[in-house]
Formats: sequence, C-alpha cells, structure tokens
Amino acid sequence: MLGSASIELLKQSSETLAGRIAYLELPPLHALEVNGDQNQLLWSRGGFPDSLLAADDAISLQWRLDFIRTYLERDIPQLGPRIPAETLRRFCVMLAHNQSEPLNAAKLAKSLGVDGKTVSKYLDLMVDLLLVRRLQPWHANAAKRMVKSPKVYIRDGGITHALLAIPTQEALLSHPACGGSWEGYVVENIINLTPQNTEAYFYRSSGGAECDLILKFPNQKIWAIEIKRSLNPKVTKGFYYACDDVNANSRYVVYPGVETYPISADTTAINLISLLEMLDTKNTL
Repeated sequence: MLGSASIELLKQSSETLAGRIAYLELPPLHALEVNGDQNQLLWSRGGFPDSLLAADDAISLQWRLDFIRTYLERDIPQLGPRIPAETLRRFCVMLAHNQSEPLNAAKLAKSLGVDGKTVSKYLDLMVDLLLVRRLQPWHANAAKRMVKSPKVYIRDGGITHALLAIPTQEALLSHPACGGSWEGYVVENIINLTPQNTEAYFYRSSGGAECDLILKFPNQKIWAIEIKRSLNPKVTKGFYYACDDVNANSRYVVYPGVETYPISADTTAINLISLLEMLDTKNTL
C-alpha cells in the first residue's frame, strides 16, 4: 500500500518473496462507498477519486484523458512491452466500443493490422494491469454448444467513457454504448463485493440461453443475474433456460429502479444498491 512492493521495485529485487507476500487488490470506489446521490455520477465519471470528485465534468474528463495517456505512454513501456502508445490506445478504444460483448479477436486484429496472437498479447497486458476484466463463459455443461469467447469489460466506467469521448452523463444516456456501459458498471460493482474465491462467469449457448452474470460462491450456491437498463425490465425465455442449465439457487434482474419485486415465482427484480448490500452483509450466502 506504501509502494514498497511496486512492480518496478520487485523487478529489481533478488528475493522472490514467495510465501512472504500477500496481494490485496484495491479497485476504484464502488457504489456502497459513495453517497446515494452520487451513484449516477460514479457510473459516468468512474470510481477514481480525482475523477469522481472533480469540480465539473470537464475537469473530470481531462483527468481521465491524462490518466490514459500517462498509462499508455509512460507506465506500460516501463513494465517491459514495447508497444506503440497509439496502437494500444486504438486497441482500448475498440474494447470500449465493444463493452460487454464477447471478444472477437479476429475482428480486432483486422482493424489493428496485426494477427490474433498479438491481440491476445495486448489483452493479457490490459488484464494484468487491472484495466480490463475478462469474464469467462460458463463451461460446466459439456453436452451443450456454448459460446467460448470471453466477455471483455474496461473495468472503470469513467475510463470507458473517456475513450469513447462521452463528456457528460446526459451524453452517455443518449449514446449507443449506454447499455453495454451500464452492464459493465453493474458487473464490476458486483464482482468487487463478492466473497473471496467466488467464481464469476457469463452464460450463452448456441440455443439462445443466456445470462449476463453467473456467480458461484465458495459454498457452491449459484446466483444468476440479468442486467437491464429499463425501468420496466423484461426477461426472455433464454434467461430461464440459462438458470435451469446452471441450476441457479437464486435469480435476479438488476435494473435502475428503486423497488424490489418479483418478476416470476423464482426471479426478483432488484436495484444494484440492494443487491450489493446483500453481498456486503453476506447474510444470504
């Protein structure tokens, strides 16, 4: 936490520190760490304190643009990879445009003028640097034809919106990336509050069964979570098929409303804060 185990210093150390070092990931602020009236701002500006608490949207956006530039031009080259900053920026912008979508490495490779292995290398780097989350597909149903590509999210919504040149919350709500951005925001908040050793997946089969987020807790209970931006959320039969395929113990639809109410006999519509409070108290696990 004091920087004494930074990547640069660890590289210079002759000690491996194996068995004598512990890792604690400190993600940006999540929705339970801000005031209730700041939640929409948290989504649009992201969870980095200097961005969230900036005096206005313009200052917040400039901070994020400077952060991205510093990371791409200075920090990443210092860690070893010799990748042009402009190439990495284009790669990140493409990921932002495909937020919450299964990875299409061939399409990205064609757009960047590189091969698929190079795209995988870039993605691995972004994941290692904690800028990108790679959500793996559920793989337990060997008899079904499943989507095998992971979903990819830029982990901080504010960074996503800076890459997409979305300056304000009002601009975000009318942008084509709004739905994917909201899904990424919800997924990141939920995963950051799950108990240690919880496994997170998404589910999508060739037969049309799909679910945005599957959580498998250490006690083997399984939650199926669908994410909708609508105030009147509806779920398709594909969600119920996915829940049955993974043997979900609990089924939730996260939406931006206030009330918690049943959608069906075993599926509950719930807002993000209420779901996070359930995870935080761990009374239901």
